Amino acid sequence: MLTDIEIAQNAKMKKINEIASSIGIDENDIEPYGHYKAKISEDFINSVKDRPDGKLILVTAVNPTPAGEGKTTVSIGLGEAMAKIGKKAIIALREPSLGPVFGIKGGAAGGGYSQVVPMEDINLHFTGDMHAITSANNLMCAMLDNHIQQGNELGIDQRRVMVKRCLDMNDRALRNIVCSLGGKLNGVPREDHFCITVASEVMAILCLSEDLFDLKKRIGNILVAYTYDGKPVYCRDIKADGAMTVLLKDAIKPNLVQTLENTPAIMHGGPFANIAHGCNSVRATKTALKLADYTITEAGFGSDLGAEKFLDIKCRFANIKPSCIVLVATVRSMKYNGGVAKEDLKNENLEALKKGSENLGAHIENLKKFGVPVVVAINHFYADTDAEISYVEEYCKSLGADFAVTKCFAEGGKGGTELAEKVVAACEKENNFKFLYDLDMPLYDKIETIAKEIYGADGVEYTKEAKQALDGFIALGADKMPVCMAKTQYSLSDNPKLLGRPKSFKITVSSASLSNGAGFVVCLTGNVMTMPGLSKSPAAYKIDIDEKGNTVGLF
Repeated sequence: MLTDIEIAQNAKMKKINEIASSIGIDENDIEPYGHYKAKISEDFINSVKDRPDGKLILVTAVNPTPAGEGKTTVSIGLGEAMAKIGKKAIIALREPSLGPVFGIKGGAAGGGYSQVVPMEDINLHFTGDMHAITSANNLMCAMLDNHIQQGNELGIDQRRVMVKRCLDMNDRALRNIVCSLGGKLNGVPREDHFCITVASEVMAILCLSEDLFDLKKRIGNILVAYTYDGKPVYCRDIKADGAMTVLLKDAIKPNLVQTLENTPAIMHGGPFANIAHGCNSVRATKTALKLADYTITEAGFGSDLGAEKFLDIKCRFANIKPSCIVLVATVRSMKYNGGVAKEDLKNENLEALKKGSENLGAHIENLKKFGVPVVVAINHFYADTDAEISYVEEYCKSLGADFAVTKCFAEGGKGGTELAEKVVAACEKENNFKFLYDLDMPLYDKIETIAKEIYGADGVEYTKEAKQALDGFIALGADKMPVCMAKTQYSLSDNPKLLGRPKSFKITVSSASLSNGAGFVVCLTGNVMTMPGLSKSPAAYKIDIDEKGNTVGLF
C-alpha cells in the first residue's frame, strides 16, 4: 500500500475557492495561501453569526496505545462519509505541531484514504499560525525581561516569573535553562524554562477567543510574574498585549482546506490534550456550525483528557453542546490493555480482548455522565476477526452505546457510511448535556471530581509546591475557573504503566499554573512535562527530499 504522503501527493485537489464556494463562501471572503489553503475572512465570520447552528459531533478515543487508534483518520472519514450519504458536513480539526511531526507520534492530518490535504503543507508550516503564536509568546517574555533590565519599575521578582518561552519543537535541552549570563548588558540572570508552543497559554487563548478584541483582552490578563511584595503582574502591565495582538491578527482567522474526497475542512489551533486543553479554536467550530448541517470535530488523546476538557472548558466558554459523541477504539487497543504485546496484536485473543475491554467500558461510562448519546467506532484493522468484532459490538450495546465498524483508512468515506448513519440517528436522540462540575464548586473539589469521576481515582494528593500555588490562585480569584488537568495519555491514572481500568490509586498533583487569560487553572500530575523530548530514533531521521525536490518519509 502507498504511504500516507504518497497518497496525499497523488490527490486530485480542487482549488480552494471551489471548496469555499461549496459551503457558501465567496472567493472575496477567503484569503488564499497558494492554491489549496486559505484563511476565512473576519467579515465573513461576522456575517454568519446569526445563522442557526447545525449539529455538533465530537470525536474522541480510548487511551492511546503504541498500535495507534486513528482518531483523526476516523474524524476525517466520517466527514467524507457524511457526503456519501447526502449530508452537508464540515470537519473542524486542530493544526499539527512540528513536535510530533519530527518526533514519534506523527502528524495530525489523518491517514490512508482519509486525510486532509495538502498534507505536507498542513503538517509543516501551513499558514504560519504556529510561528505567529511562538513569536507572540516570546515577545511577551522578551518584554518582561527587558522591563526588569530597564529599571524594573514594577518591582518584578525575577524568581517568580510565571510565563515560559516556547518553541514548536520537541527539545528537552530547553526545559530548564539559565538566561541573561555574560554581564550587566545582557540582563538580569535568572532560571528560565521553555514549553512547546502547543502547551503555551497564548495557544489556549487563541483557541478560546471569540474575536480579535477578546483575544487582546485575554492576552492582557496573562499572569506574567509577581512583584517582590507578592502582587500579581499581568501582561497588560508590561505593555505587551497590543503588539502581541498585532502578531496574531491573521493567526486568529480559521484555515480552510479539504479532504482527499474534497470535503471542506477547517483547521485552526492546536493545543495538545495531555498538557493543554486539546481542542481546536472556538472560532473554527462556531463558524463550521453556521455553514453545515453537521460539524465533526475532535478532542485530543483519550476521552479522559481531550473530551473532558472539550465538554467542561470549550463547550462552557463557547456556549455550544455536542449532539453526539463518537468514541474511537480498536480491537488491538483492547488486546493491548488486556496484556498482549504489540508484536502479537495481530493474533486473535478473545481472553485478552475481554480483559482489556474494561478500558473501553470506562470511557463509555465516563462520556455518558455528560448526558450525550455515544456511538463507538471500531477502527478496523486487517487482522481483526469476526469473533473479536462480535464481542466488542455486544459489549458496547450492553453499556448502552451504539456501535459501527469503520474502514476509513483503506476505503475513505465509503468505509465510514455505517458510522455516518449511526451518528445521524444518534443526533436525533434525547440529549441531556450537562457539565461534570459547576463553576461555583471550590477549586479543590473540581480537581477531585475529575479525578474520581473520570480517572476512577480514590482521591487526590498534592505536593507542597502545588498546594501553595493553588492557594495563591484562589486568592487571586481563580476559584471560579474550570480546571485543565495535565496527565499522561496512556492511562486513566497518572501512571502510564497502569493499563486497562486501574483501581485503588490516587492522582498526585505535582505542580499548578494559572492560565488567567485563557480562563482556567492547570494542574500537572505525575511526571508530565510541557516540553517533550525526541526519541532515540525520531521520525526526522526518515524525512528527506528526493532528487525531484519532493518530500519523502513524512509518514
